[in-house]
Amino acid sequence: MTRIAATASQILLGLLMAATGGWGVLALYISGPNNDAWRVALATGFSVAALAALLAWIFSRRRWQALAAYLVLFAALLAWWQSLAPSNERDWQPNVAKLAWAAIDGNAVTVHNIRNFSYRSETDYTPAWYDKTYDLRQLEGADIVASYWMGPDIAHVFVSFGFASGEHLAMSIETRTEKGEAYDTIKGFFRQYEIYYVVADERDVIGLRTNFRRDPPEDVYVYKVKGSPQALQRFFLSYLSQINALKDQPKFYNTLTTNCTTNIWFNSLVNPEHLRLNWKVFASGHVPKLLHEQGRLEDAGLPFATLQQRAHINARAQAAGISADFSQRIRQVEPTKE
Repeated sequence: MTRIAATASQILLGLLMAATGGWGVLALYISGPNNDAWRVALATGFSVAALAALLAWIFSRRRWQALAAYLVLFAALLAWWQSLAPSNERDWQPNVAKLAWAAIDGNAVTVHNIRNFSYRSETDYTPAWYDKTYDLRQLEGADIVASYWMGPDIAHVFVSFGFASGEHLAMSIETRTEKGEAYDTIKGFFRQYEIYYVVADERDVIGLRTNFRRDPPEDVYVYKVKGSPQALQRFFLSYLSQINALKDQPKFYNTLTTNCTTNIWFNSLVNPEHLRLNWKVFASGHVPKLLHEQGRLEDAGLPFATLQQRAHINARAQAAGISADFSQRIRQVEPTKE
């Protein structure tokens, strides 16, 4: 039994060395120095050293010395990794150039830098930002918006808050990209992007997806969420707290742990009745169905397929165009036939 336990421990430690070594190579290759030659050299050097330590661990009698050497090497890598710092001071793309922030005075909430671009295509637009004051007492609803472009399992999910006046304020958690930089899922694991709250008019953040995205096109669904007025206000204020915090202290985006849907879940923790963490939070395309299963959507008694059909807004958005009553028209649903 002792020999079996020792062998199992050796295998597990070997697998851990292989996994951390692979992560280290990718971290250096993706997030290393801007100079390509240096980045490749460092990633190659680390891979050779990590492989040598792994082979020594497996085949050499000096495996413990090999493990100790690897741990020193990996500790140096972690020290470098921790030195990577997010910043608000980069040459940002125009659509993420300004940070939203909010001033709260009792029930009056003034949101600054709300985005409302005029699009001619996805990449051709006229930037526009505005400030607006909202009355917390007029906050009356929240919608979950899910946009699909690569099958049913993955979606970009965000929240839009509705007010009694008929106005809607959307908050989409995304990556803040620099000029000349494009989003890459793998890079999102390696501190390549800051997290960014797009606080926008629905004509911008929803209309962009329904009316202008073509490569690939996106299918957008809007679901109304149930909740008490008190829970809704706490949820809204949690978003504002995060927005203000990021203005003072930026944070990195992470494809798995700090993304559009996990941050919605984190913001919901202010409410005692929040959803428990579920695998569907990470498989973001399933978030609307999870909310339906937990009875958190309006008309939850209807089959999900029926709700999903009613929630699909592309045709209504394209018929409306980017008009002043865009938010109202995308929500005009034909009554369900019995």
